[in-house]
Amino acid sequence: MILSSFFAALGQIGDPRFRRVLLLGLALTIALLIGATSGLVWLIGSLTADSVSVPWMGEITWLDDVVSWGSFFLFFGLSIFLMMPVASAITSMFLDEVAAAVEERHYPHLPPATPASFGDAAVDTINFLGVLIGANILALILYVMFPPSALFIFWGLNGFLLGREYFTLAAMRRVGRARAKELRRAHSGTVWLAGTLMAIPLSIPLINLLIPIIGAATFTHLFHRLTAAEAPGQTSSYR
Repeated sequence: MILSSFFAALGQIGDPRFRRVLLLGLALTIALLIGATSGLVWLIGSLTADSVSVPWMGEITWLDDVVSWGSFFLFFGLSIFLMMPVASAITSMFLDEVAAAVEERHYPHLPPATPASFGDAAVDTINFLGVLIGANILALILYVMFPPSALFIFWGLNGFLLGREYFTLAAMRRVGRARAKELRRAHSGTVWLAGTLMAIPLSIPLINLLIPIIGAATFTHLFHRLTAAEAPGQTSSYR
């Protein structure tokens, strides 16, 4: 069920609506990271003295430049590390369009869904972004403690987070938030395994930027197939 959902999602990767969401998410992500980096570098530079007197060396006038450039490269490196979680979170605001494209092509008999409001989507995005970044930063400790297992920790952690988020997004369009959480708990193993399948390409540069789109499409298929399995003979079951 997971693999068939995944390959069905890949088969629709050329859909113009998929590309639109991808480009919009990337543009907003890059703008946010550039803005945050520039703002932090400016703040650090403004708080650093133009010159400092050091015993036996006299007055140093280039300290603020060193701090500013050092801060820039530090935040640039962090931006690369944070690109994927930030892109995932921001793109999740627009994944209803991906789910709608999947349902229009593969489940045309369904009635119109009830997408989340922009405000609810924004709140969910902020929460998801915070959890995703926080969990991955804390996971750095485990990477250092267990280097041979670092990749598996990364896959397992992000698989859990991505599965949790994308299944909920796909399900709540049809059954509401409360029922979506019930279904997620009932199929937690399947959801985590499917999320891990999404997390594995996260370690591949550029390809990882497609994961929010592929993930949303995969979990839309997975939701419909799980609910159909709960009610044999029906395409979907919305209780």
